[in-house]
Amino acid sequence: MIKLVTTIDINEAYAELQHAEAGGLSLFIGTVRNHAGGKSGVVQLDFEGYEPMAVKEMEVLAAKAKARWPIKKLVMIHALGAKKVGDPVVIIGTSTAHRKDAFESCEFLIDELKKSVPIWKKEHFDDQTVWVNAHP
Repeated sequence: MIKLVTTIDINEAYAELQHAEAGGLSLFIGTVRNHAGGKSGVVQLDFEGYEPMAVKEMEVLAAKAKARWPIKKLVMIHALGAKKVGDPVVIIGTSTAHRKDAFESCEFLIDELKKSVPIWKKEHFDDQTVWVNAHP
């Protein structure tokens, strides 16, 4: 499951990763925190992305991960729109026969997503608003 959404359903992502041959399931959930760049006071983030390009790049990353690890199921979901502190904004998950492959593939996917998927965010601080790259 690879998609951009307005609201992330953690239970849907977990259910999608279920596989009878998978003994390891790694699920990373990235959330909005109350600080950024060493500055406190974040109250909201707005995420924007060009969906066709972002999904295409996510599919490329998924193919790379599947070529490198024996992945049974894979989830990459990123939220778009306004998100408050504590809201989930990205879920990356893999299920594999063994935990090490699940951990490594999940870490690879979130690291590469942050480097290459065209998603931008606007940070709303309690004293200003700033556009930044969502995944520097």
